[in-house]
Amino acid sequence: MRSIALLSFLAVLVLAVPGISPGAVSGEISLRRSVAASPEQTLLQQGIERYESGNLDEALGILRSFVIQNYDSPLLPRAYLYLARIFLDSGRLEEAMLYLDRIPAEKAGPEALLIRGALLIASDLPRQGVRILQDLERAEFSLADQALRYSYLARGKERLAQNLQALFFIHRALSLPENPARDDLLDRAHRILKEELTMEELDEASFMFAGSPLGEDALLQKAVRIHGEGREQEARQLLERVVQSPTPFPYRREAVRLLEDITGNVWLDRSIGVILPLSGRYATFGNLVRRGMDLAIEIHNQNHSPVEFIYKDSGADREQGARAVEELVYEDRVIAIAGPLTGTVAETAAEAAQRELVPLLALSQRKGIPETGDFIFRNSLTTRLQVEAIVRYAMEERLMRKFGLLYPQNRLGEEFAELFIREVEIRGGDVSVVESYAEEATDFRRQIMRLRGKNPDAPEEKPDENSAQPAEEPPFDALFIPDYADRIGLIVPQVAFYGLENMPLLGINGWNSPDLVEIAGPYVEGAVFVDGFFRYSHYPFVQEFVNLYFEKYGEEPTILEAQGFDVAGILLSLLGKPEVVSRVDLRRALDHLQNYPGVTGSTLFNEQGDAEKVLFLLQVQNGNIVQVN
Repeated sequence: MRSIALLSFLAVLVLAVPGISPGAVSGEISLRRSVAASPEQTLLQQGIERYESGNLDEALGILRSFVIQNYDSPLLPRAYLYLARIFLDSGRLEEAMLYLDRIPAEKAGPEALLIRGALLIASDLPRQGVRILQDLERAEFSLADQALRYSYLARGKERLAQNLQALFFIHRALSLPENPARDDLLDRAHRILKEELTMEELDEASFMFAGSPLGEDALLQKAVRIHGEGREQEARQLLERVVQSPTPFPYRREAVRLLEDITGNVWLDRSIGVILPLSGRYATFGNLVRRGMDLAIEIHNQNHSPVEFIYKDSGADREQGARAVEELVYEDRVIAIAGPLTGTVAETAAEAAQRELVPLLALSQRKGIPETGDFIFRNSLTTRLQVEAIVRYAMEERLMRKFGLLYPQNRLGEEFAELFIREVEIRGGDVSVVESYAEEATDFRRQIMRLRGKNPDAPEEKPDENSAQPAEEPPFDALFIPDYADRIGLIVPQVAFYGLENMPLLGINGWNSPDLVEIAGPYVEGAVFVDGFFRYSHYPFVQEFVNLYFEKYGEEPTILEAQGFDVAGILLSLLGKPEVVSRVDLRRALDHLQNYPGVTGSTLFNEQGDAEKVLFLLQVQNGNIVQVN
């Protein structure tokens, strides 16, 4: 009885399928809204709409009012039918049958017969109910009512002890797209296979339903019984077929556990765990990363042995990182984990992954993540990577030696400033002038004057129009400003206005925005900055990714989707190697990864497990952002 309401809920969907009339009662009058709709039509339509939306109590009240107020209406059979559906969904079978019996026999169409058959089976009259439902084989129903018919036929056959036929109808129901009762149907099939079938019937079921979840479950139950008889080698062979099958199968974990008991070895699924914030304040970012990963596995599974991603929602809960790792290791038996994305969750997840010796490829920029241990890696656009790339370009390609630094007084700005000074000095250069500004500042005159070596409090000198003024020597070769495009749009016009016009500008990935040119215009012409992804790159593999992403989602990807695509691609490519059969093998393969051609840059991992990448060098040329490397 517990499943009646769930399965009957499918009948609600019949009214929601565009273009399909629920036409279940002969002589039915169309209730589509029109200007000429009568009051009784409007009232009945309101009741149906409440039922469609799942408000059974409201629908019941409206439809009962309709019956009382319109006792001689030709629409009564339709109202009786929906009242019967409501009571079937609610498990009030006698009342459902009472209203169904009020429909005249000559006006009882296929939909009414469908509900009657379901009611008889639910009321422990399976033989009569099955007969009615079988006679409706050629009737035209919506997908939802097809699922309802198959589900109740399966229940009726089960009650008549015709278990293989019950499985046949469950299989038919599962074959329909988007069946909301799928989990319940699989549970029912599992119980039948486990408790009701003989060994000969299990053989027949595994043959009948080969390549489906029911076929895999039948093989599992055969293995369980064979193992119970002490025939371990035969059981092992069956279990290996089940755990290696690409068919989605909810009881694969039972097969994995039994196989481990038989072999004494840990069996890992061909699956990768993914920990991302899929709810809460970071959900937007997490779901963008997931889009990139889903695209990667879709492409991979078209041409390779299938791999599954098992997603865990970290939200913003620090402790959820460790809990998710333990679930993925012990319950899902994944070979590796991708994520997390946010810093605090990544810290606890990295500690747990190192403890469990499962490779983890993090996406967080938080300091110290890869240093957690030798099973922890990171593929992310870090401040270190950006600083190294921009300084390498400035000093090796542009032969610059002296730099000015203007940075915001926040955590990110201070981190960039510290790394920039250190990287320039390591390469033999000099950061000769350093200035900072408040995070919300809008006036930068004082900082710019000090960058020029001027006293911002000194009286402003008026130029002598009768004497030539020598050109002021630039105080440094370039100015590095680690901030975002909206702030750069405020700063750089003042840089030019207060005496540093034509100064070469260097920036970070935060500059890579259409807003930069719109706001700053000519003041950023020639500026160079770095990023981990550039959707207009001339690299063919980046163009291919952008096109595939747009085709699937109808949008252009950002760096988040690109990072998800690359993290997935790295793990999938390594998992496809024949020598990678364990977590240790995969950790070793990550250690030896060389120049993976990612859309976020060619990638390898250093001794700490942090990604080394060739980033995109971008420049403003003629008002456009272009790639220059």
